[in-house]
Amino acid sequence: MDPGEPVRSPSVTGTAAEPDVVDVVCLGESMVTFLPSRAGRLADVPSFTRGIGGAESNVACALAAAGHRARWVGRVGADGFGDHLIEAITAYGVDTGAVRRDPHRPTGVYFRTATDRAADAHEVVYYRAGSAASAMSPRTVPYDALLAGRFLHLSGITAALSADCLALMRDLTTPRPGRPLLSFDVNHRPGLWRDASGAGVLLDLARGADLVFVGEDEAEDAWGLRGAAAIRAALPEPEVLVVKQGAAGATVYARHAGPAAPAGPGTGGATDTTTATDTVTAVPAPRVDVVAPVGAGDAFAAGFLSATLRGLDVRHRIRHGHLMAAAALTVPGDLGTPPVRAHADRLAGLDDPAWGKLHLGPGWTAAVDATEEVRTP
Repeated sequence: MDPGEPVRSPSVTGTAAEPDVVDVVCLGESMVTFLPSRAGRLADVPSFTRGIGGAESNVACALAAAGHRARWVGRVGADGFGDHLIEAITAYGVDTGAVRRDPHRPTGVYFRTATDRAADAHEVVYYRAGSAASAMSPRTVPYDALLAGRFLHLSGITAALSADCLALMRDLTTPRPGRPLLSFDVNHRPGLWRDASGAGVLLDLARGADLVFVGEDEAEDAWGLRGAAAIRAALPEPEVLVVKQGAAGATVYARHAGPAAPAGPGTGGATDTTTATDTVTAVPAPRVDVVAPVGAGDAFAAGFLSATLRGLDVRHRIRHGHLMAAAALTVPGDLGTPPVRAHADRLAGLDDPAWGKLHLGPGWTAAVDATEEVRTP
């Protein structure tokens, strides 16, 4: 399938495109992020480097860097940080023409330590309460720009920002004729919700999507569900459900049109099974020398969406998700530079044993020969 052709469903490709339709529209809050100059407590860090962060704009930037037409829709303050966000995101090739400036509310910012997100010493401090993005609502968002994509990508983070943002999310996840295919990343952030209702809200929103991304760990934390099969049982509505399993890989449930053939054997091979309604594909992740874990989930979503737009099969969609995640994991900030498409295709097309030996470290995306990344531990 030509990369310019539209996708009519997460698993069925189309044949004609409208010239003014972008590939993916991403809606959500983007913030200026301050990365520490050294490891340690925030109280001890003497200086920070400015960057950008935000789940949905991360996806848009990664897609644009991978050669797709991506648009980010959001709200920022009429301040210098808002200027920086728009300029930086635009520099990735993202369409930011529908971003609105708010003269009364500031652009959100946050600070974090350099330690692993899961570590006890890890600190993240957000200054986003009352931000410009929290004023997003069905009345303040330009729907014509928002709905002009083959995919509309949303995140559960937006729903937690304010009652108006939640109303917007409920409206956009309500199935209706003419709605773009809806991609939804659960992104459960307990600290953003004022009470325990957030988990139930996210489950309801996910049920209205065509394609859902959720981490196995966050599904257990939010919904008490253990294992990919239990998550699928709770979320039967999406045509495609992607369960991210960290360093172990990912499992995808895709509503199938016919019987599936098992994948070939091998240490790095996908495994395919079938249920009454789904083809279930599990693909291990390559070994990665992690520099910082932030942004990996957003990058995985971008890689999976990119391969979906190109009409690749589920196994290759997952592999491209893993590769894009590895690009983010091997840099300090939220956004990594993805490999050029031909390079990513070579790696995604490795045979199973070679994929099983794949070991990626900092700088791997600049390599031009796939064999440079294939090394044994």
